[in-house]
Amino acid sequence: MYKIATLNKISPKGLRTLKDGYQVIDDPDVADGIIVRSTDMHDMAFSKDLKAIARAGAGVNNIPLDRCADQGIVVFNTPGANANAVKELVITGLLMASRHIPEAIKWTGTLKEDVKKSVEKGKGMFAGNEIKGKTLGVVGLGAIGVLVANAARALGMNVIGYDPYISLKSAHELSNKIPVTSDLGEVLEQADFVTIHVPVTDSTKGMIDSRRFGQMKDGAVLLNYARDTLINEDALLEALENGKISYYLTDFPNSTLIGHKHVIATPHLGASTEEAEDNCAKMAAESLMEYLEKGNIFNSVNYPNCSLGDIDPEANVRIAILNRNIPSMLGKITGVIADLNINIRNMTNTSKGNYACTLIDIDGDENVSAEEFLDSMDFEGIVSVRILR
Repeated sequence: MYKIATLNKISPKGLRTLKDGYQVIDDPDVADGIIVRSTDMHDMAFSKDLKAIARAGAGVNNIPLDRCADQGIVVFNTPGANANAVKELVITGLLMASRHIPEAIKWTGTLKEDVKKSVEKGKGMFAGNEIKGKTLGVVGLGAIGVLVANAARALGMNVIGYDPYISLKSAHELSNKIPVTSDLGEVLEQADFVTIHVPVTDSTKGMIDSRRFGQMKDGAVLLNYARDTLINEDALLEALENGKISYYLTDFPNSTLIGHKHVIATPHLGASTEEAEDNCAKMAAESLMEYLEKGNIFNSVNYPNCSLGDIDPEANVRIAILNRNIPSMLGKITGVIADLNINIRNMTNTSKGNYACTLIDIDGDENVSAEEFLDSMDFEGIVSVRILR
């Protein structure tokens, strides 16, 4: 019986993906796996039984990835599961800014008497523009960025994308009418609206700074439904005050931005739809099951993707190894198996950064002693070893 602990409220529909042999619990100290949304896990101590953490969402800045990798805890996220929900919020943001919707709603709520006459007299204050024919710059063409770009194109916008590392999958899904450049300045100079869809890394933190604001059109609209730290806030406030940016739309309000007349802030609603929460929880549960039962890794952020598919019923035994990505490791691992007179039926090894995953199916008629095998694998560079039957 695998025990899965949930932090935060996780979609019941998604949790029902966990099949027989799984128990959902509240205590992470006795769990084999954890499903989490926004809980900050950086100060949490992890038990030796914990094998995996699945983030029901894309961002993983609330999880100590390096510490987890060092302890042999595979961390998964759910890229694309909430992409449509975020896309729809971005399109909503485009329309809110271009038509001055928040101000218009607020003003209308103040009307008390002779409403019809006041509306006709005052509506000119909120005359806006249509988004059709305007240029949208999409910074980052992952799952969300591609959906946003294609939707904006369908609404009649001119769209230009920026992504120096666009994947084959994204390139295939992106409309062939949308040009893509590796020059961010080129996008900013052309765009009436700029929307950001990149993860937070050392290279992207504060990427929209004074220099980048200077490259934008006067009166451009900036939308950030990705992460707050992608924007240099001091540079943003200056751009808002001098009119360089007409609106900043964000899903990450703070005390500095709330109440600013040119900021339209929402309370982190990007993935807050019933459908997105169901999709994220389902994908998180599927990743945990695949790893716990078969050792296969998909959508990990601290270990490489690695799979041998289903365990061969004739082999009946799979060895799942997490190790440091250092020279001679694979030779040492296979050497141990050879010394134990075990025949390898199938094997795969993949690496990512400082870590690697090795999956080995062995002949089912071999007399495998788990204790003897685990003792033999106790050498430098091995992070964890599991024998799956």
